[in-house]
Formats: sequence, structure tokens, C-alpha cells
Amino acid sequence: MMQNKYWPTIEDAAALKIDLKKLSKIDPIIKSEYSNINGIVVVRNGYIAYEKYYNGYGLDDTHHVASVTKSIISALIGIAIDAGYIQNIDQKVLDFFPDYVPDANDSQKREITLRHLLTMTAPYPFEDWHEPLDKLCMQPDWVKYTLDILGKKGSIGTFKYSTAGAHLLSSIITRTTGKSAREFANERLFKPIGIKEIPDYEMKSFGFEDLFGKNVKGWVKDPNSNSTGGWGLTLSPRDMARFGLLYVNRGIWNKQRIISESWINKSTAMNPNKYGYLWWLYEEEEVLVYSALGDGGNIICCIPEKELVVAIASEFIMNPRDRWTLIKEYIIPAFLD
Repeated sequence: MMQNKYWPTIEDAAALKIDLKKLSKIDPIIKSEYSNINGIVVVRNGYIAYEKYYNGYGLDDTHHVASVTKSIISALIGIAIDAGYIQNIDQKVLDFFPDYVPDANDSQKREITLRHLLTMTAPYPFEDWHEPLDKLCMQPDWVKYTLDILGKKGSIGTFKYSTAGAHLLSSIITRTTGKSAREFANERLFKPIGIKEIPDYEMKSFGFEDLFGKNVKGWVKDPNSNSTGGWGLTLSPRDMARFGLLYVNRGIWNKQRIISESWINKSTAMNPNKYGYLWWLYEEEEVLVYSALGDGGNIICCIPEKELVVAIASEFIMNPRDRWTLIKEYIIPAFLD
């Protein structure tokens, strides 16, 4: 794996085993069928092999990557465990909130662990894929609200996707490290891999535009200054690709260990839910693929066997075309084995 010089321009397509004719098909297909893509960076063997920007954006522009934020939170939990701030993922969630007093008959809530939050196997009272995020965002205390609904209805171990659960993990990072997820990420994750410091984003209010709108910058936070765990981070496509490459390189950057290899292995190990520790998992022709996914078509797609990372930043639209189709049909075929 080439890591000594990161982000050099391509001088030799043959060295990276690129089929330039196939690669040339990507740009017109994005323009015609994936028009909400704002930027794409493809990294092969640690080198930028393809990079394009659209809709007036450039390489220095950052984008709200939505639920890609969850995979960053996952990495931070791993780093916090490596550093001894957190013992392990089988610690009970309520152990981190001694000031929270559950109902006496709330036995299920007491059994929920970090593992359940990371794997989306904690129970909540809402129906699948109908989480009331608007209700969360209206609360003066997002953490207490989430702890209140945690463990209600359903059973531990059943997959149920929850953004609020990821927010609990952000709060746990703050309670154990003394720093917001943004501050902890800047120090332990972003700075070591060359991502610019994520600035503090001043929340003027907690309406839709402030929480999810086009002008979101830095990292959104809740009324108690916890960085949002399930969305709210802004990154450039190059930043996204750097994070993906860190995982493809098994947690090492420029010979420095950033995340333990065991954490990455466990985070991306295939399972029946096809969901690791806040990473989506695929198997394509017996090749493992794992992705950080965000609404609108934001994605960091990692294919370690091919030493390939595809990072795509997108404008939010409803029901965007599946990025995996683009990656599978046009990007992967352009890189020879």
C-alpha cells in the first residue's frame, strides 16, 4: 500500500491499473443520471485516480454528509476504547448516564449496551424507518429524550435503524473524554490524517435550516452542545476519501496507528443484518464492500480487496439514484485487478 506521498496527481495510469477508456465514461453518466452529485474522488492504492466536481462546487468546498457522520462516530468510539476512555462495547448504556433515573419497571433499558447502539439492535417505540427526528429536534434535552424512548417496545437484538441512538454515542464520547465529538475527532482522527480542523458551528436556532439546511457548516450540535451523532458533519470529498482510505489501510496513516485493526475488522465484519458498527456491508462476488451512507446519495465506499475508495458528496434530494449502481457498473470496471 502506497502511503508515503498522499494525494499525488496521476502520472502513470498503468501503474494504478486504470482503464482510461472506461474511466472516461463516468463523467457523462454522472451529468446525465446523477445530477445531484457535487463532487467525487476515487482513490486507488492511496493515490487519487479520479476527481471531478459539479454544480459549481470545487475541491475546497465542504458538504453536509448526513448519516456518513455515523461512521465517523463509530471510528471515534473505537479510538476512545483504544485510549482507555471506554472499557468495551459491552458496557451498559445507562452506566454512562448515572444522573438518569429510569422507571423501576424498565428492565430492558438497563440491558442495552454500546454494542446495541453501534449495530442498530436496540429497541425503540417507533416503526422501522419512521423515526420521529423532528420530535427529537424540538427537545431541550436530546439525550434525556432518547434515553426515555430507548428500550420501549420491541426486543434487544432486532435491527432498527436509529439516528437518536447514534446521538447517544456522541454524548458518551463527550462524557468519557471531556470533549465534544467534534473536538475529539479534530484531535484524534482528523488532524492525524490531514483533514482540516472542523470549526465550531454556531447554532442560531434548532429549526430545519440550522440542523439540516444548505448553509450547515462545521458540525451541528444539540442544545447542550453535544455534536450530532447521526448527521450534521460537513466534509469535502477529499476529506471523505481520506477517512475511507484510513479504513482500507486498516487504521494506519503514514505509518502511524490511528485506529486499531481489530476495531476496523469488527466494525466491518459481515453479519445477517449487513450492518456493522455504523457501517453498511455488502458482498459483491465474494468481495467485501463496506460503506458510510448519507441521505441524498452521500457515500464513502471502501473495497479493501481492490484498494479502492469512492467518496461522493451530493446535494440532498428525495430518492436519489443508488450510488452502488454507479460504482459497480462504471467505477469498479475501470480499475483492473
